[in-house]
Amino acid sequence: MIRVGFGYDVHRLVEGRDFWMGGVKIPYKYGLDGHSDADVLIHAICDAMLGAANMGDIGHQFPDTSDEFLGIDSKILLKRTNELIAGKGYKLGNIDATIAAQQPKLSPYIPHMRQILAEVLGVDEDAVSIKATTTERLGFEGRKEGISAYAVVLIEK
Repeated sequence: MIRVGFGYDVHRLVEGRDFWMGGVKIPYKYGLDGHSDADVLIHAICDAMLGAANMGDIGHQFPDTSDEFLGIDSKILLKRTNELIAGKGYKLGNIDATIAAQQPKLSPYIPHMRQILAEVLGVDEDAVSIKATTTERLGFEGRKEGISAYAVVLIEK
């Protein structure tokens, strides 16, 4: 059985936080605000995986009301998500994700993101596609107020 899932996440840019994207700490004057490390890319991927397996979303599985997840490294959430879908007999086929951010420039970090995510998920790097785009200065991303990410995954049983 093959299933497809879609995920979306958004976080506001704020001062005084580290900037994490795809499991990589990127030097930038702002970070993303959230209960965890606010890695929007990983959160979108988790939502897509959970959706494909009909297991709710990241907020259901890892609630932001729980101190257990306060400040947690999103790579841990991704690993746990992979374990959750495996518990239902699924394995990840591939990921196709897009990050929407006016700044910082993310393309130099994408190969490292792919490497880290593939390692966490136990898949070949070729199964992890990540793209970054601006919104041509339109919307909250274009105004540099926040960053969003979209992900589509295929899982197989």
